[in-house]
This record gives sequence, C-alpha cells and structure tokens, in this order.
Amino acid sequence: MRPSQLASTALCFLAIATCVSCGPAETPEPPSSTAPQEDTTVTDSTVETTDATEPAEAAKEDHSGHVLRHAVFFSFKETATENDIKGVIAAFAKLPSKIDSIIDFQWGTNNSPEGLNDGFTHCFFLTFKDEAGRAEYLPHLDHKAFGDVLRPHNDKVFVIDYWGTPQEKMENELKHAVFFKFKDDASAAAVKEVEKGFAALPSKIDTIKAFEWGKNNSPERHSHGFTHCFMVTFADAAGRETYLPHADHEAFVAVLKPSLDEVRVLDFTPGE
Repeated sequence: MRPSQLASTALCFLAIATCVSCGPAETPEPPSSTAPQEDTTVTDSTVETTDATEPAEAAKEDHSGHVLRHAVFFSFKETATENDIKGVIAAFAKLPSKIDSIIDFQWGTNNSPEGLNDGFTHCFFLTFKDEAGRAEYLPHLDHKAFGDVLRPHNDKVFVIDYWGTPQEKMENELKHAVFFKFKDDASAAAVKEVEKGFAALPSKIDTIKAFEWGKNNSPERHSHGFTHCFMVTFADAAGRETYLPHADHEAFVAVLKPSLDEVRVLDFTPGE
C-alpha cells in the first residue's frame, strides 16, 4: 500500500532474469543503511530468531538451519500472448530438473485483492541450500537459456533474496509476500519496531500458519529499492480474509505508516 492507502488496506506478507540473469548484467547493490537484520521465522505461532547481517557480511554469519530464498516476479509486455507466457512458465518450471542447487520451486499468478503489485503478475519462489547454491544457479547455462526464452516477452523483473527457514507445505496454501521500502529519514529504531511488530502478528492472528522475514541479500540490482521481505502463509484464501481486517493487523499498520515509503504486495497459490 502506498502510505495514503495504508489506513484502509491491510498489508500482506510475501517468492527469477537474469531472472535474475534474465536482465542486463548489473553490479551488486550496496548494503542497506538500516540496522543489522534480525531474521525471524514463525511456524504455527512459534518464533525462531537468528541474527543476520547485510549482504557484504552475510558470508561471516552462521545460517545453519536456514535456507536461501530467491523470490522473483515478472510483468510481461502487452505484446506477450497467453502462449508466450505459458512458454516462459514452462521453461522456468524445468530448471529444478536441470540445476541441482534448486532444492525447492513454487510459482503462481498474483491473486492479491489489494492492488499493490505494481503491474507484476507472475511469482516464482526458489530455494537454495546456501549461497553456494545460488552462485551455481545464476551463471548456469540452463538458467541463461531460460533468459533467452523470457527476454522477448518480459517487461520488468523484481527480485528479493533473503534467509528463511524450511517449512512443511500445505495443500492449497496461499503465499502472501510483502515488501517494504522505508523512508530515507526512517530511523534504525523505527525500522526495528516495524520488524518486531510484524513478527509478533502470528502469535495474535491464528490464520497465519507460517511466517518468515529477512532483508534483501540479492547480489543483483532488481530490488527496486525494497529492503525487507515478509512472507506469510495461510492455509487458504479464507485465512487471508480473516487476517486483512484483523484489529491486530490494523494496529501494526499504524506503527508502520510513519516510516514507510512504499509497499509492494503479491499473493499466489502455488501452481495456479
């Protein structure tokens, strides 16, 4: 939600270019100026918190028990046909069988009712065991070949990587991906308050079945300035319907609003 919409529209939580390699070669983004990352994962309202840091320092951190998420979103050119888009999806979906370092893969089309997707329609959520897995994937010949399939039809790409925690999948689950860009003058304390406020919601709203968040550590320049990803999982769309107008969610929005510059939200049901 843009700041003017936050009071009436609840935020939701979210997850390939050089999909990452599917776009032009670019240099790594500089580290964020915000405080060191606290990577919090919640599953069934149980909170696990581990320290993490900015991209330049990530290699020094112990990420045992965590996995590296690679969330990619596409918008397509107006000239792209339905068959063109189906071809891109099919080519992407074949990559896990060609690149061993992809340990999980989900995709779906945006179905968020909030209208905060900024034109992005297709969501791809890859998981690697570690940074070495991502380092194998990005320059892989099959990934580059996929870029050749995507490039003629792709309009924009949005990529956020972050550390998450392995979770059991649910049938018909709904992934709710939320991305924040904070104001330049937002203090580290204010950002920390937002992080903690969001991480507290699973203990207050029982339709949140899984939750994880992290700060972007992608080596690519497709984040569009967004620094934080929050991925919320509901059992189904009914869970989201309970969550959005929930009083505790609305109270969190009040905490968020003063520090937020921009929000991007995409929801998807894997395989749909």
